Amino acid sequence: MKSSRLVGIAGLFLLVPTLVACGDSSSDSVEPETTIVESAESIADFPVTVGELTLENEPQRIVSMSATATEMLFAIGAGDRVVAVDNFSNFPAETASLEQLDAYQPNVEAISALEPDLVIISYDPGNLVEQLNTLAIPVFTAGAVADLPGAYEQIEQLGALTGQLAEAVQVSSEMQQEIDDIAAGVTKTDPPLTYFYELDPTPYTVTSNTFIGGIMALFGLENIADGVEEGNDYPQLSAEIIVERNPDIIFLADTKCCAQSAETVAARDGWGELKATATGAVVALDDDIASRWGPRLVDLVRSVADAVTSVLAKS
Repeated sequence: MKSSRLVGIAGLFLLVPTLVACGDSSSDSVEPETTIVESAESIADFPVTVGELTLENEPQRIVSMSATATEMLFAIGAGDRVVAVDNFSNFPAETASLEQLDAYQPNVEAISALEPDLVIISYDPGNLVEQLNTLAIPVFTAGAVADLPGAYEQIEQLGALTGQLAEAVQVSSEMQQEIDDIAAGVTKTDPPLTYFYELDPTPYTVTSNTFIGGIMALFGLENIADGVEEGNDYPQLSAEIIVERNPDIIFLADTKCCAQSAETVAARDGWGELKATATGAVVALDDDIASRWGPRLVDLVRSVADAVTSVLAKS
């Protein structure tokens, strides 16, 4: 008998909506089914349903086409069943020995040849889901999340699908506690410190309405990109606007991809006199950690906390 099983954050007594696993949802879709879950242990049996995907048996051969999902799978103890990953999956170290697949142009034949009983993707680059479903290969879409609760929930979704739900609940709960503790240990200022978050040196950035914006909000930071381009949460700012708004902190999420650093920022026309540059508050982030929403989010939050604490100590 098939039933929908999905634990909520912290694995307590919760009403949890089942989420769509593949395909697009719309505002006029049927109201999501909910299920009451008492504990992680109570829902370890298969079949398991998460959204529209039902797995009759615990998967033994998993292909992860998402670097974030790869990190989640290893963190919850399902890494030994991952047989292949996308070419961006570079953490943990065990991924180096796995077969690498093209994330942007995935080869259906190559995936099928691995005989997976679960494929995880972050988005569908065309009709991959349709092709794999035609071959009776189950696919779960672990798409980009909007906030931290979404990240915790997705870890638990993968835990449910892989028979590692108790471990997933532990991982998500520990993440939440660590992040809450880090944020609670940093003083919020009035007026707030301002920041600029760089995605690439052109420079594209994010607003407060994004996942990254939500992390910065934990520390009461004010985003200089807010309101610059209404309706666009990933605007490209001009150097003039950045110089005019003169952020207290600059976060660089393009250190690996684009070799950016405090030195390259200081060398840009007009940037050398910015407060962030002058006070040493240009923070080099790890691109991979900054662009994924898995267990290493704790490291990203800690980097932001350290930057804020350093600025406050100098003020």
